[in-house]
Amino acid sequence: MRVLLIAYDFPPIPSPQSLRWAYLVRELDRRGHKLRVLTANTPGYGAGGLPALPGSVRVHRVWPGFLASGRLARAVRIDDGVPYWTAPPRVTSATAIESPAAVEPLNWKGKLYLGSKSLLSRMTGSHSGGSILPIVRRCVSGWTFPDYRAEWAFWARSELRRMLSDQRPDVVITSHEPAFTLSLGMEAKRRGFPWVADLGDPVLAPYTPLEWRKHALALEKEVCRHADLVTVTSERTISVMQERHGMRPERMHLLTQGFDAERRADLALDTGITFEDDLLELLYTGSFYSFRRIDALVEAVAAIKGVRLTVATIAPPDVLVDASANYPEKIRIIGFQPHDKALELQRRCDVLINIANDDPMQVPGKIYEYLGSGTPILHVGGVDGAADLIAELDAGVCERDDAAALARRLREFREDKRQRAGGAGRPAPAEAIAQYSWQALAASFEGRVQAAVRR
Repeated sequence: MRVLLIAYDFPPIPSPQSLRWAYLVRELDRRGHKLRVLTANTPGYGAGGLPALPGSVRVHRVWPGFLASGRLARAVRIDDGVPYWTAPPRVTSATAIESPAAVEPLNWKGKLYLGSKSLLSRMTGSHSGGSILPIVRRCVSGWTFPDYRAEWAFWARSELRRMLSDQRPDVVITSHEPAFTLSLGMEAKRRGFPWVADLGDPVLAPYTPLEWRKHALALEKEVCRHADLVTVTSERTISVMQERHGMRPERMHLLTQGFDAERRADLALDTGITFEDDLLELLYTGSFYSFRRIDALVEAVAAIKGVRLTVATIAPPDVLVDASANYPEKIRIIGFQPHDKALELQRRCDVLINIANDDPMQVPGKIYEYLGSGTPILHVGGVDGAADLIAELDAGVCERDDAAALARRLREFREDKRQRAGGAGRPAPAEAIAQYSWQALAASFEGRVQAAVRR
């Protein structure tokens, strides 16, 4: 098939949606399909360690707008498959002296950006561009659904129309989130192209701001009405879509996050992080939110000997920062880790930590990476989709969010490691988790998309 994927998040952005489609694009390309990707030309911070894309996949990057780029940008129309919107070269004083031609005059977009930035500086009394941009983003997000990134849809729509006309794809796939990609999918559907909406999670979720809940539900209803196939990441979400919108089973498909079955278990990647044999080494990788708290676990780790918690995250909560200062030998924060290093750390530690979500429909993508590592999982908190999956696969244990209960559980893990002289607990059987590999997921997804296109 000729496949056009619309995905705001795509490498080098290391978000869950970006990783999801980096792997699926790679696997679909291997299965003989021709893929084009329409994405935003946003600066990324995770280029290292992301899965490599085949050379046959053509990526069209469109300028994301003034607010998302955070830097001067200019429009450049280049050959097919090369970014249309690129930032001007970074010029230092040395390069300007050696090569005056490197400094190019600003076009109208650059002048508009500078003018608006200057105006905002005068209005806010600030002369720092870094302090103004977050303020503007918050203001715009207050009246633009779902947030300021929706600016990209304006620029992407014209490029989408050109690609539909020139390339005539067999199917268009949209990656949610952000939600505005769904409107681009509906544009393709109106023009007669089969449309697969990779919804993942519902548009209307518990964390949707109150002022956008009605809008989110209406958009979700339109997607369910018009998309030829809707993919979601959990069985509970399928039930919700059926209850809310009367979705028929043949128009829905379970497409979870996954793990790379081709990653070699003996791969020795230098992470710069060491784990000690005489300690029970816990590891958490990922983000923290108001509904994902680590307070009780931190208290439990601080209370017992022979246990250390390592956290790889880009924005640790205050309770974690304070604990690492008070107990540096027990709480270790290692910041953001590239994707490949995070996977390697997951294989080397003794126990992987997952924290329950308030929303029982959501299963964090890292759970599937955890499963692929073969390392046992300690799930902290209530019963949700992740807890159900861990229990079903016998991939670890679930414990309530209570410091005393967690301390008892950690002592059991520590004693088990001492007796086994190796990893604590036991990994999930390889046969049970194989269905969650990106290779297996892509094969199943391929069949459902082909059936939807035939319909």
